[in-house]
Amino acid sequence: MSKDTRERLLAAGLQMLLERGYNGLGIQDLLAETGTPKGSFYHHFASKEAFALAVVDRYMEEVHRGLDQTLSDPARAPLDRVRDFLELSAEKYRSEGNLGCLLGGLGQELSGINDRFRLKVEQCLSAIAERFVTCFDEARAQGDLPAEADSRALANRLLDCWEGAALRSRLWRDPAPLKAMLDFYFAQVAGTERVLT
Repeated sequence: MSKDTRERLLAAGLQMLLERGYNGLGIQDLLAETGTPKGSFYHHFASKEAFALAVVDRYMEEVHRGLDQTLSDPARAPLDRVRDFLELSAEKYRSEGNLGCLLGGLGQELSGINDRFRLKVEQCLSAIAERFVTCFDEARAQGDLPAEADSRALANRLLDCWEGAALRSRLWRDPAPLKAMLDFYFAQVAGTERVLT
């Protein structure tokens, strides 16, 4: 029962953080939404900050499941696998009302005022980038990227572009910026663009 309460709080908290941000998340609203007594919340989480950081951890579990599902598919070319993951993410964002990426939202809201969140979001984005690096290295080894391509630079620029497009998608409540960004980025990477080396 106790584990169910924690899971229910984290699931509701994820949606509420996407919709309202950290500062707009009221613990009383969360408790009302989940039918949870206040004492039960504080049994599982020492503070609102600890709760939000736990939501980020839960979010990253989902992200890594998506990365595992798409990046490890040997039937797909390495660059296609990376794009598959981002298209899967875009579909998830769409199904959640085009609210974008939790990491980007919290990073924009809190990174200037809260070092714990700044470091946590950077750690999470770096973990995603490292998974991309592996695919870019494989693509380079197969000749799908120039031999001199810098896989880490490609991965970091991809995430930078993705987070910017996710913000525009949230502002417009429309997935079009994400698709346009993917089309542009992968056309450049697959073409003769040498800026990314």
